[in-house]
Amino acid sequence: MSYDLSLLGWNESLAAGLPVDTVPARVARVDRGAAEVIAADGLHHVKYGAQVRRASAQDPVALPCVGDWAALRHLPEGRHELHALLPRRTAFVRGGVSRDSVAGLSGDGQGQVLAANVDVVFVAEPSMHATDFADLGRIERLVALAWESGGTPVVLVTKSDLFEQGLEDLLADVRTAAPGVDVHAVSSLHGDGVELVRGYLAGSRTAVILGPSGAGKSTLVNALAGEAVMETQQVRAADGRGRHTTVHRELIPLPGGGLVIDTPGIRRVGLYGVSDGVDRVFADIEELAGHCRFDDCAHDAEPGCAVRAALDSGELPERRLESWRKLQREAAWMAARSDARLRKEQQNRWKAISKEMRRHYRSRGM
Repeated sequence: MSYDLSLLGWNESLAAGLPVDTVPARVARVDRGAAEVIAADGLHHVKYGAQVRRASAQDPVALPCVGDWAALRHLPEGRHELHALLPRRTAFVRGGVSRDSVAGLSGDGQGQVLAANVDVVFVAEPSMHATDFADLGRIERLVALAWESGGTPVVLVTKSDLFEQGLEDLLADVRTAAPGVDVHAVSSLHGDGVELVRGYLAGSRTAVILGPSGAGKSTLVNALAGEAVMETQQVRAADGRGRHTTVHRELIPLPGGGLVIDTPGIRRVGLYGVSDGVDRVFADIEELAGHCRFDDCAHDAEPGCAVRAALDSGELPERRLESWRKLQREAAWMAARSDARLRKEQQNRWKAISKEMRRHYRSRGM
């Protein structure tokens, strides 16, 4: 089966960066040390070349991920290898998720790319139970990372057909948690909102769907594809929570144009390399802080604090201020860990260079 790569997002800009004697392909799925890719002449299962292995050993962010554009090199034995990755236009990167560190993140400051070259980041949150639907904090976190990725975040309140009443109030709460972001209610089973979602994928645009297990991500992909391309399961009746069905991230070309990346459910996701994503999510608090009497206001008990005044009047929910403080602390902690890791890596490189120089001089009797 042959593919028109322009329908997968291939363009002249990408072609200009393609190494000599290689052919382009888009990564559809990754395994350990290998990937399934879509090339013009069909699907290939390719192993990583030496250049890719060296780069990813130094930095996990350099590992191939779903959505990447790759340069394939044909080997004498007839197969291809993934020789290099082309520069990413966008990348959704999460920090470590270990529970052992003080900030809930891994201690090395390293990141993991969940999807590359995406135009839209769909943040899916189920609306199954009004009393259980609460993770506005998770929405804020994912939207902050979406802004950092370079893609455009869109929040989808899924399974809206199961929400008996108060859906509009729920959507209003979500819009408060994600200012400036499109928010839509979607029922994949009934088709409500599906065409609206499809509108974000016009042409060869790529989207990734992120959210917890049970959010209906794979069901939405099936609705967009018009057929069952992804396996799905019902949530547990006892608590309404989802069970993992999707176990790999996978790139799926859709009939009529556009591509979507389905992902396994996300339990925890740490910030990584945050610059202004948190500020954009909490633009309302940043604006209020600009009206405080003191530039270094901590928004605790200082006189003339516009943030505290908004809390007292009910304009600003206490939950939102606490979420902002938590993500600010986490972003600062992560930046410090990343800086420490980079310093350590640089020290190790210099030690290796010095060791090699000493070995060289000894071998020459100097």
